[in-house]
Amino acid sequence: MLRPAELFIVGYQGYRLPVELATRFARGDFAGLIFFRRNFASPDDAQAIAAELQAVMADYRAALPSPILAIDHEGGRVQRLRGQVTVWPPMMSLGDKSLALAESVGRAMAWELRALGLNVSFAPVLDVHTNPANPIIGDRAFGTAPDAAVERALAYLRGLESEPGLRGCGKHFPGHGDTATDSHLTLPVVRRDWPTLEAVELLPFRRAISASIGMLMTAHVVYPAVDERPATLSRKWLHDVLRTQLGYTGLVVSDDLDMKAVTAEKLGIADDSGVVVESLLAGCDAFLFCQEPERLARAEEALIRAAERSSTVRDRIAESAARLATFRRTLGDGRPMWNRLAQFPVAEHLHLREQLLR
Repeated sequence: MLRPAELFIVGYQGYRLPVELATRFARGDFAGLIFFRRNFASPDDAQAIAAELQAVMADYRAALPSPILAIDHEGGRVQRLRGQVTVWPPMMSLGDKSLALAESVGRAMAWELRALGLNVSFAPVLDVHTNPANPIIGDRAFGTAPDAAVERALAYLRGLESEPGLRGCGKHFPGHGDTATDSHLTLPVVRRDWPTLEAVELLPFRRAISASIGMLMTAHVVYPAVDERPATLSRKWLHDVLRTQLGYTGLVVSDDLDMKAVTAEKLGIADDSGVVVESLLAGCDAFLFCQEPERLARAEEALIRAAERSSTVRDRIAESAARLATFRRTLGDGRPMWNRLAQFPVAEHLHLREQLLR
């Protein structure tokens, strides 16, 4: 039986999972959860964070594959947990440092995240920071030139995924580094020609795919040289370029579908609940809904209706569910590591942080 919600990674408001969401999560209706600072009563206390994550997992059916328990943990501006968790500078600070240091930073981040019970970090950024006016990427990138940026990003990923049960995610395909607007607020357009896109934006993703990266996140950005639809909704980008031309076989997850870049108004469509169907048919396997439970419910209903009408939609749901199942079999089980938590804050990691700051 097809269950479209099993493609969803869901966020929520407040310190406790809402009752209905908790019930559905525990029986395996969703692929997983994404956590923000708002979800922890004591977000600077490592043991308190771990206790709350343990409570989230308390009723989860043991027979099910591990759920995705994800967080944005890039360092710099995009690091949800702080306090006793090492507070890292932005990854641009690795731009003039060794690959060995980049790998050590990834390893240290993964050690702490697994100690807390998390198993997916939405990092590294594979975007190349080429536009000084970019309001959303900037120092989140590993560099301003594609070769140097991807070398450090992939070294970081090697460190991150050296921790058993912890997986990373490269973002934001096919590249968010040249935008001049924020996709949380509006729909950016990047007017680069194809040769430039291939040489700058796509080079890090091509290299990451060669390094067998297991998950990529899409960008809510329009690149008119390829398609007038944003990449998250573009079969030209996700099937023709990513799957066929670049040969990617891993998991594709959408950026947050609650972002204003992909609302009905921005996309010129009647009802934004259909965005998830368009994204599925374009080639996305999993969908982030980080904010609005009403929009999540509408998206699920839209997928159910589309699957009832179309065998193509049913086939795509089955294909994506299979990719998600394969990915989830590589994840840790969400149990905190209390012996590690007793060591927070970790002196060795604070020393690494100082090396970045220097």
